[in-house]
Amino acid sequence: MASEVASALLFYLVNGLIWGLIIALIALGLSFIFGVMGIVNMAHGDLYMLGAVFAYWIFSALGNFWLSLLIVPVAIGLLAAPTERLILRPFEGHPAVTMIATAGLSFILQQLVLMTYGGVPKELPMPLQGSFDFLGVAYPLYRLFIAALSLVIIASVWLFLHRTDYGILVRASMQDKEIASAMGINVNTVLVFTFVLGCVLAAVGGVLAAPVTQVFYLMGNDVILLCFIVVIIGGLGSLGGTLVAALVLGGVEGLLAYFLSPTGARAAVFAFMVGVLILRPQGLFGTQRG
Repeated sequence: MASEVASALLFYLVNGLIWGLIIALIALGLSFIFGVMGIVNMAHGDLYMLGAVFAYWIFSALGNFWLSLLIVPVAIGLLAAPTERLILRPFEGHPAVTMIATAGLSFILQQLVLMTYGGVPKELPMPLQGSFDFLGVAYPLYRLFIAALSLVIIASVWLFLHRTDYGILVRASMQDKEIASAMGINVNTVLVFTFVLGCVLAAVGGVLAAPVTQVFYLMGNDVILLCFIVVIIGGLGSLGGTLVAALVLGGVEGLLAYFLSPTGARAAVFAFMVGVLILRPQGLFGTQRG
């Protein structure tokens, strides 16, 4: 009996950590955009939704899920660049105004997908079949692939920010755009790049999640709330804090799902967020923004 409980807890924990890695991808993009641009992107969950919907369309048209991992980031990047320049640029640095602007963008994206994709949830077949046995628990291979690829992408973003010349320019702009501009950094280019990268991370999360969840036009609503919890607990603008918070909350919610209903587990996560906001408004790993 004890071994069965331990196996079940391990299964729930691993599932929670894998989901936490997907949330980390999406939340990193959200935190990245806020840290550099001061934009609170209420449409970020809908970019995750677009990634999943585009993956479904690509699979339906070409019969190959893996092509979506190549096509979707490019498509979202091409959409994100003009969106930043034409819609959001006038409001950058004003979080309250950007919340209104991106909330409107969220509504537009949802309605466009509803008109073209429909309102009925759809499912994608699992692109990787089989499972891996560990300590008596069978894990689907595709979920393990999600974890591995998410870790690779997150590590690549960290290496880019800390080990490349352009990454140093991005971090300098994150610290102080005015001083970065005075030092000769093309801040306008950094802003476009930052927004595109953040949107692409959200869309890739949607592609990876598409085969393990239902794909429909409102699927981003639940995810954006969880991402805000992660970013708030991790600290607005803190990329490392966002990653740690996503993994911790994913694992905790996974374990709580064994003892509570999914709704109860999510409520406990919300309660934790409220406690963090009361005791440390800047988040566990963040600093106060001026």
